[in-house]
Amino acid sequence: MLVTVRHAEVRSQMIFTNDTIDALHFAAALVNTVPEASATGVDELGDPAALVAILDRWWYSGRRDGDTRELAEVTAARARLRALWSRDRDDAVAEVNAILAESNAVPRLVRHDALDWHIHATSAEAPLAERILVEVAMALVDVVRADQLERLRTCDADDCEAAYLDLSKNGSRRFCSTRCGNRMAVRAYRARA
Repeated sequence: MLVTVRHAEVRSQMIFTNDTIDALHFAAALVNTVPEASATGVDELGDPAALVAILDRWWYSGRRDGDTRELAEVTAARARLRALWSRDRDDAVAEVNAILAESNAVPRLVRHDALDWHIHATSAEAPLAERILVEVAMALVDVVRADQLERLRTCDADDCEAAYLDLSKNGSRRFCSTRCGNRMAVRAYRARA
């Protein structure tokens, strides 16, 4: 018989697996390529070469077509993930379930490249956008089950809309980067002076 422990102290000690953390960090990096969240203020996913660069930076394996169709599909997936980042728990569950159903996701253990056994729910030959959506959806399964969706945050800086994953011990991180935190601290100091 499976017994579920519902004590707050047990939930607060939840640590996500490396797969989950990596998928969520990648998702944040991808959604932060939109102009309103990017460091440059432009769409940082503007051409297939930019897509290849982000995939290489995050060691994204599997099929890559490298064409404009694939870029358009990933751009649409990016919009879907950006919307998912700010949903409440029940809405997030509905979207996660929709993504998994659309792709006929079947979780399985795989080992490739330098990685040990981990979960994939689509084939390495599935279209890139599908694999991205499913990988993030699988990570969100862990987040939702741990009741930690508030760890998916958007920067509190008034001029930044970057998404980030708050892995601080007490879940109190407010800014996507030290740069944004420092900038807002300087503004607050000047306002007081």
